[in-house]
Amino acid sequence: MLVCMNVQIGNVTLFWDDYVSILGRVWAYLTQQFTFGRITVSVSSVMVGVVVFVLTIFLARASTTLIQRRIASRHHIDPGLRYTICRLFKYLVITIGTLVALKQAFNLDLTSIAVVFTALSVGIGFGLQYIAADIASGFILLFERPIRIGDRITIGEDEGDVQSINLRTTVVTTNDQIAIIVPNSKLVSQRVVNWSYGDPRARIAIQIGVADDSDIDLVTRTLVEAAKGVTYVLPDPEPCVQFLKFGDYSLDFRLLVWTNQPRRHIQIRSDINYRIARLFRERSIRIPYPTQEFLLKGVDLPREVEPSLLHQRDGSD
Repeated sequence: MLVCMNVQIGNVTLFWDDYVSILGRVWAYLTQQFTFGRITVSVSSVMVGVVVFVLTIFLARASTTLIQRRIASRHHIDPGLRYTICRLFKYLVITIGTLVALKQAFNLDLTSIAVVFTALSVGIGFGLQYIAADIASGFILLFERPIRIGDRITIGEDEGDVQSINLRTTVVTTNDQIAIIVPNSKLVSQRVVNWSYGDPRARIAIQIGVADDSDIDLVTRTLVEAAKGVTYVLPDPEPCVQFLKFGDYSLDFRLLVWTNQPRRHIQIRSDINYRIARLFRERSIRIPYPTQEFLLKGVDLPREVEPSLLHQRDGSD
């Protein structure tokens, strides 16, 4: 019995020694350092760097959510400013965490990091200049804030509400609930109409032409009446009418109205146009359309066509 116990204890001791030896070899392999110039790296340091970077991403998201909840109840802070604060804080945490992860993974100092960013800048200069421009434009949008979350903007033929301003792109949602992904550089370098910027009021112009024999006073009164009482049209300043010019086949007018809901300018135009069409029909005001007349000279028409043309001419006279 005693001999069996001694044998078992000896086996356990041998197994433990082998286990410790294996762990020692694994740990030596994980901590073995490799040097590439100024960069010293090991498997264990890379694993620590990856863990730090993952924790940084989690911490950035969690802290951004916490800050957003804390300042959401403060209604005196503009929603666009709240969004900017949260985004900048998230980028700051990710930047610091990335630097710490690089330090842990590759044992980099500030000089080495500067060398790495210099190499990256060379690559950006050759092939990533557009992405760099989008990222720089994203920071311009966040700091300068010419476009904010919730603003109604028009880019070319597209119009919608700004949903988010990301690092490289901005998401704009149209009235059809279609998301348009716009590179930030376009919002900075191209012409953008912001219906929500500055003064909440905006003037809407509706141009219309009438027949050249129309009573201009009646047309003016009709257009002003069509604009009064329309939803979202301000009574002060009052709607006004401008006589623009004598057109080729019409008298051109412009109706000017003011609204404090510029994002609804399409619906406002539609409501006013409905009323203009109804009032013009009631008051016999015609909207002309271009016509063309053809004069044929020196052409012999078939005999069966001539009587019909003469009949039409007599009927018109």
